[in-house]
Amino acid sequence: MDIEYIRDKFPALKNAYTFMDNAGGSQILGTAIKNIQDYYLNYNVQLGASYEVSANAGKALLKSTEKVAQFVNASDPKEVIIGPSSTMLLRILSICISQNWAAGDEVIVTNTDHEANISCWKDLERKGIVIRTWQVDPNSLDLSVENLKPLLSSKSKLVAVTHCFNVLGTINPIKEISRIVHDAGALICVDGVAFAPHRKVDVQELDVDFYVFSWYKVYGPHLAVMYGKLALLIGMPGINHNFFKAEDVPYKFQLGNYNFELTYSLKAIPEYLEDLYDHHFEGTKFSEVEKYDASYVLIAAYEAQLAQELLSYLKSVPEIRIMGHSSADSNKRVPTISFIHKNLKSSEIVELVDKDKIGIRFGDFYAKQLIKDLDLEHYDGVVRVSLVHYNTLEEVVKLIESFKKIF
Repeated sequence: MDIEYIRDKFPALKNAYTFMDNAGGSQILGTAIKNIQDYYLNYNVQLGASYEVSANAGKALLKSTEKVAQFVNASDPKEVIIGPSSTMLLRILSICISQNWAAGDEVIVTNTDHEANISCWKDLERKGIVIRTWQVDPNSLDLSVENLKPLLSSKSKLVAVTHCFNVLGTINPIKEISRIVHDAGALICVDGVAFAPHRKVDVQELDVDFYVFSWYKVYGPHLAVMYGKLALLIGMPGINHNFFKAEDVPYKFQLGNYNFELTYSLKAIPEYLEDLYDHHFEGTKFSEVEKYDASYVLIAAYEAQLAQELLSYLKSVPEIRIMGHSSADSNKRVPTISFIHKNLKSSEIVELVDKDKIGIRFGDFYAKQLIKDLDLEHYDGVVRVSLVHYNTLEEVVKLIESFKKIF
């Protein structure tokens, strides 16, 4: 992979700081920044008017949302809902979909997810919804599908699960989970925030009912997207003004509409994946969707090399426990790598690394139940190093040298 070509696409990487807190927020593409500026210069009006600039703005935003729909392989652009954050979109979903549920209906959550895909469902206990918890195996730190099956019943309405643990980096078998959930007559809502920066999201292939992720962790602006199957979106009440009709999707879920300039900038992300393909595979004719697939294969292979370098070092330190898979296998994990040290608090380690101008992080990362259940609170949570494909092997070596000064 041509790492210099890639890094040149991200203006913030020119400031010589090492960014390894990417699961908290990645750096933004220069083309996305340019798109925001272009929108303000050429389309900064309210939509829906008859005059030319407003009509052109509407067309430009439609093209951007169509690009997003294509990027996640939605069957219809109406299945794509834009919002300020994944947390907000999941909260909106829980409010809207639960209006069709009754006391005694059940929702299954995990003890591994970010609170965004837990709290919004647990809060429904106030209206009589029963919450069941799918527990992670305390030894393997995996979610076993065999442990999910006994939790499902005729009363199950929805299973909320993450595609990739934001602490452990483990990838869950969402397609298999979707099949099991659907066989039980329930729906599935997937938090893809920690997965989408690293792998292609194909909502039809996964057969998910709802899928959410944040663009600011996928090289874009602070914005999020929620996919929902069209029939389900039409069939549930909205949260917008009462004059919106059932079929007014996605508008009935987008309070005050979406952010125009940031939504317009989103086209930069799929275009970047297309350019990445064209740069590395000149002369081969692929469709845009095929280019996304090929680029993510390239990214996964490169990220595995970065992960392998760091994991190999961490495994060599007896006092360190890697949380999650210690293998760099790209089929099992993304390069979000967490650990604890037997004799040091996670906060102490990170604060010492800070001095070397390397951005990593400690804490629970809002996977609070996981950290509590694994008894890691007295360590101040875990140390998390979250790499992406614009990181370099040299940066990983720099981090390892920083660790060697500490333990």
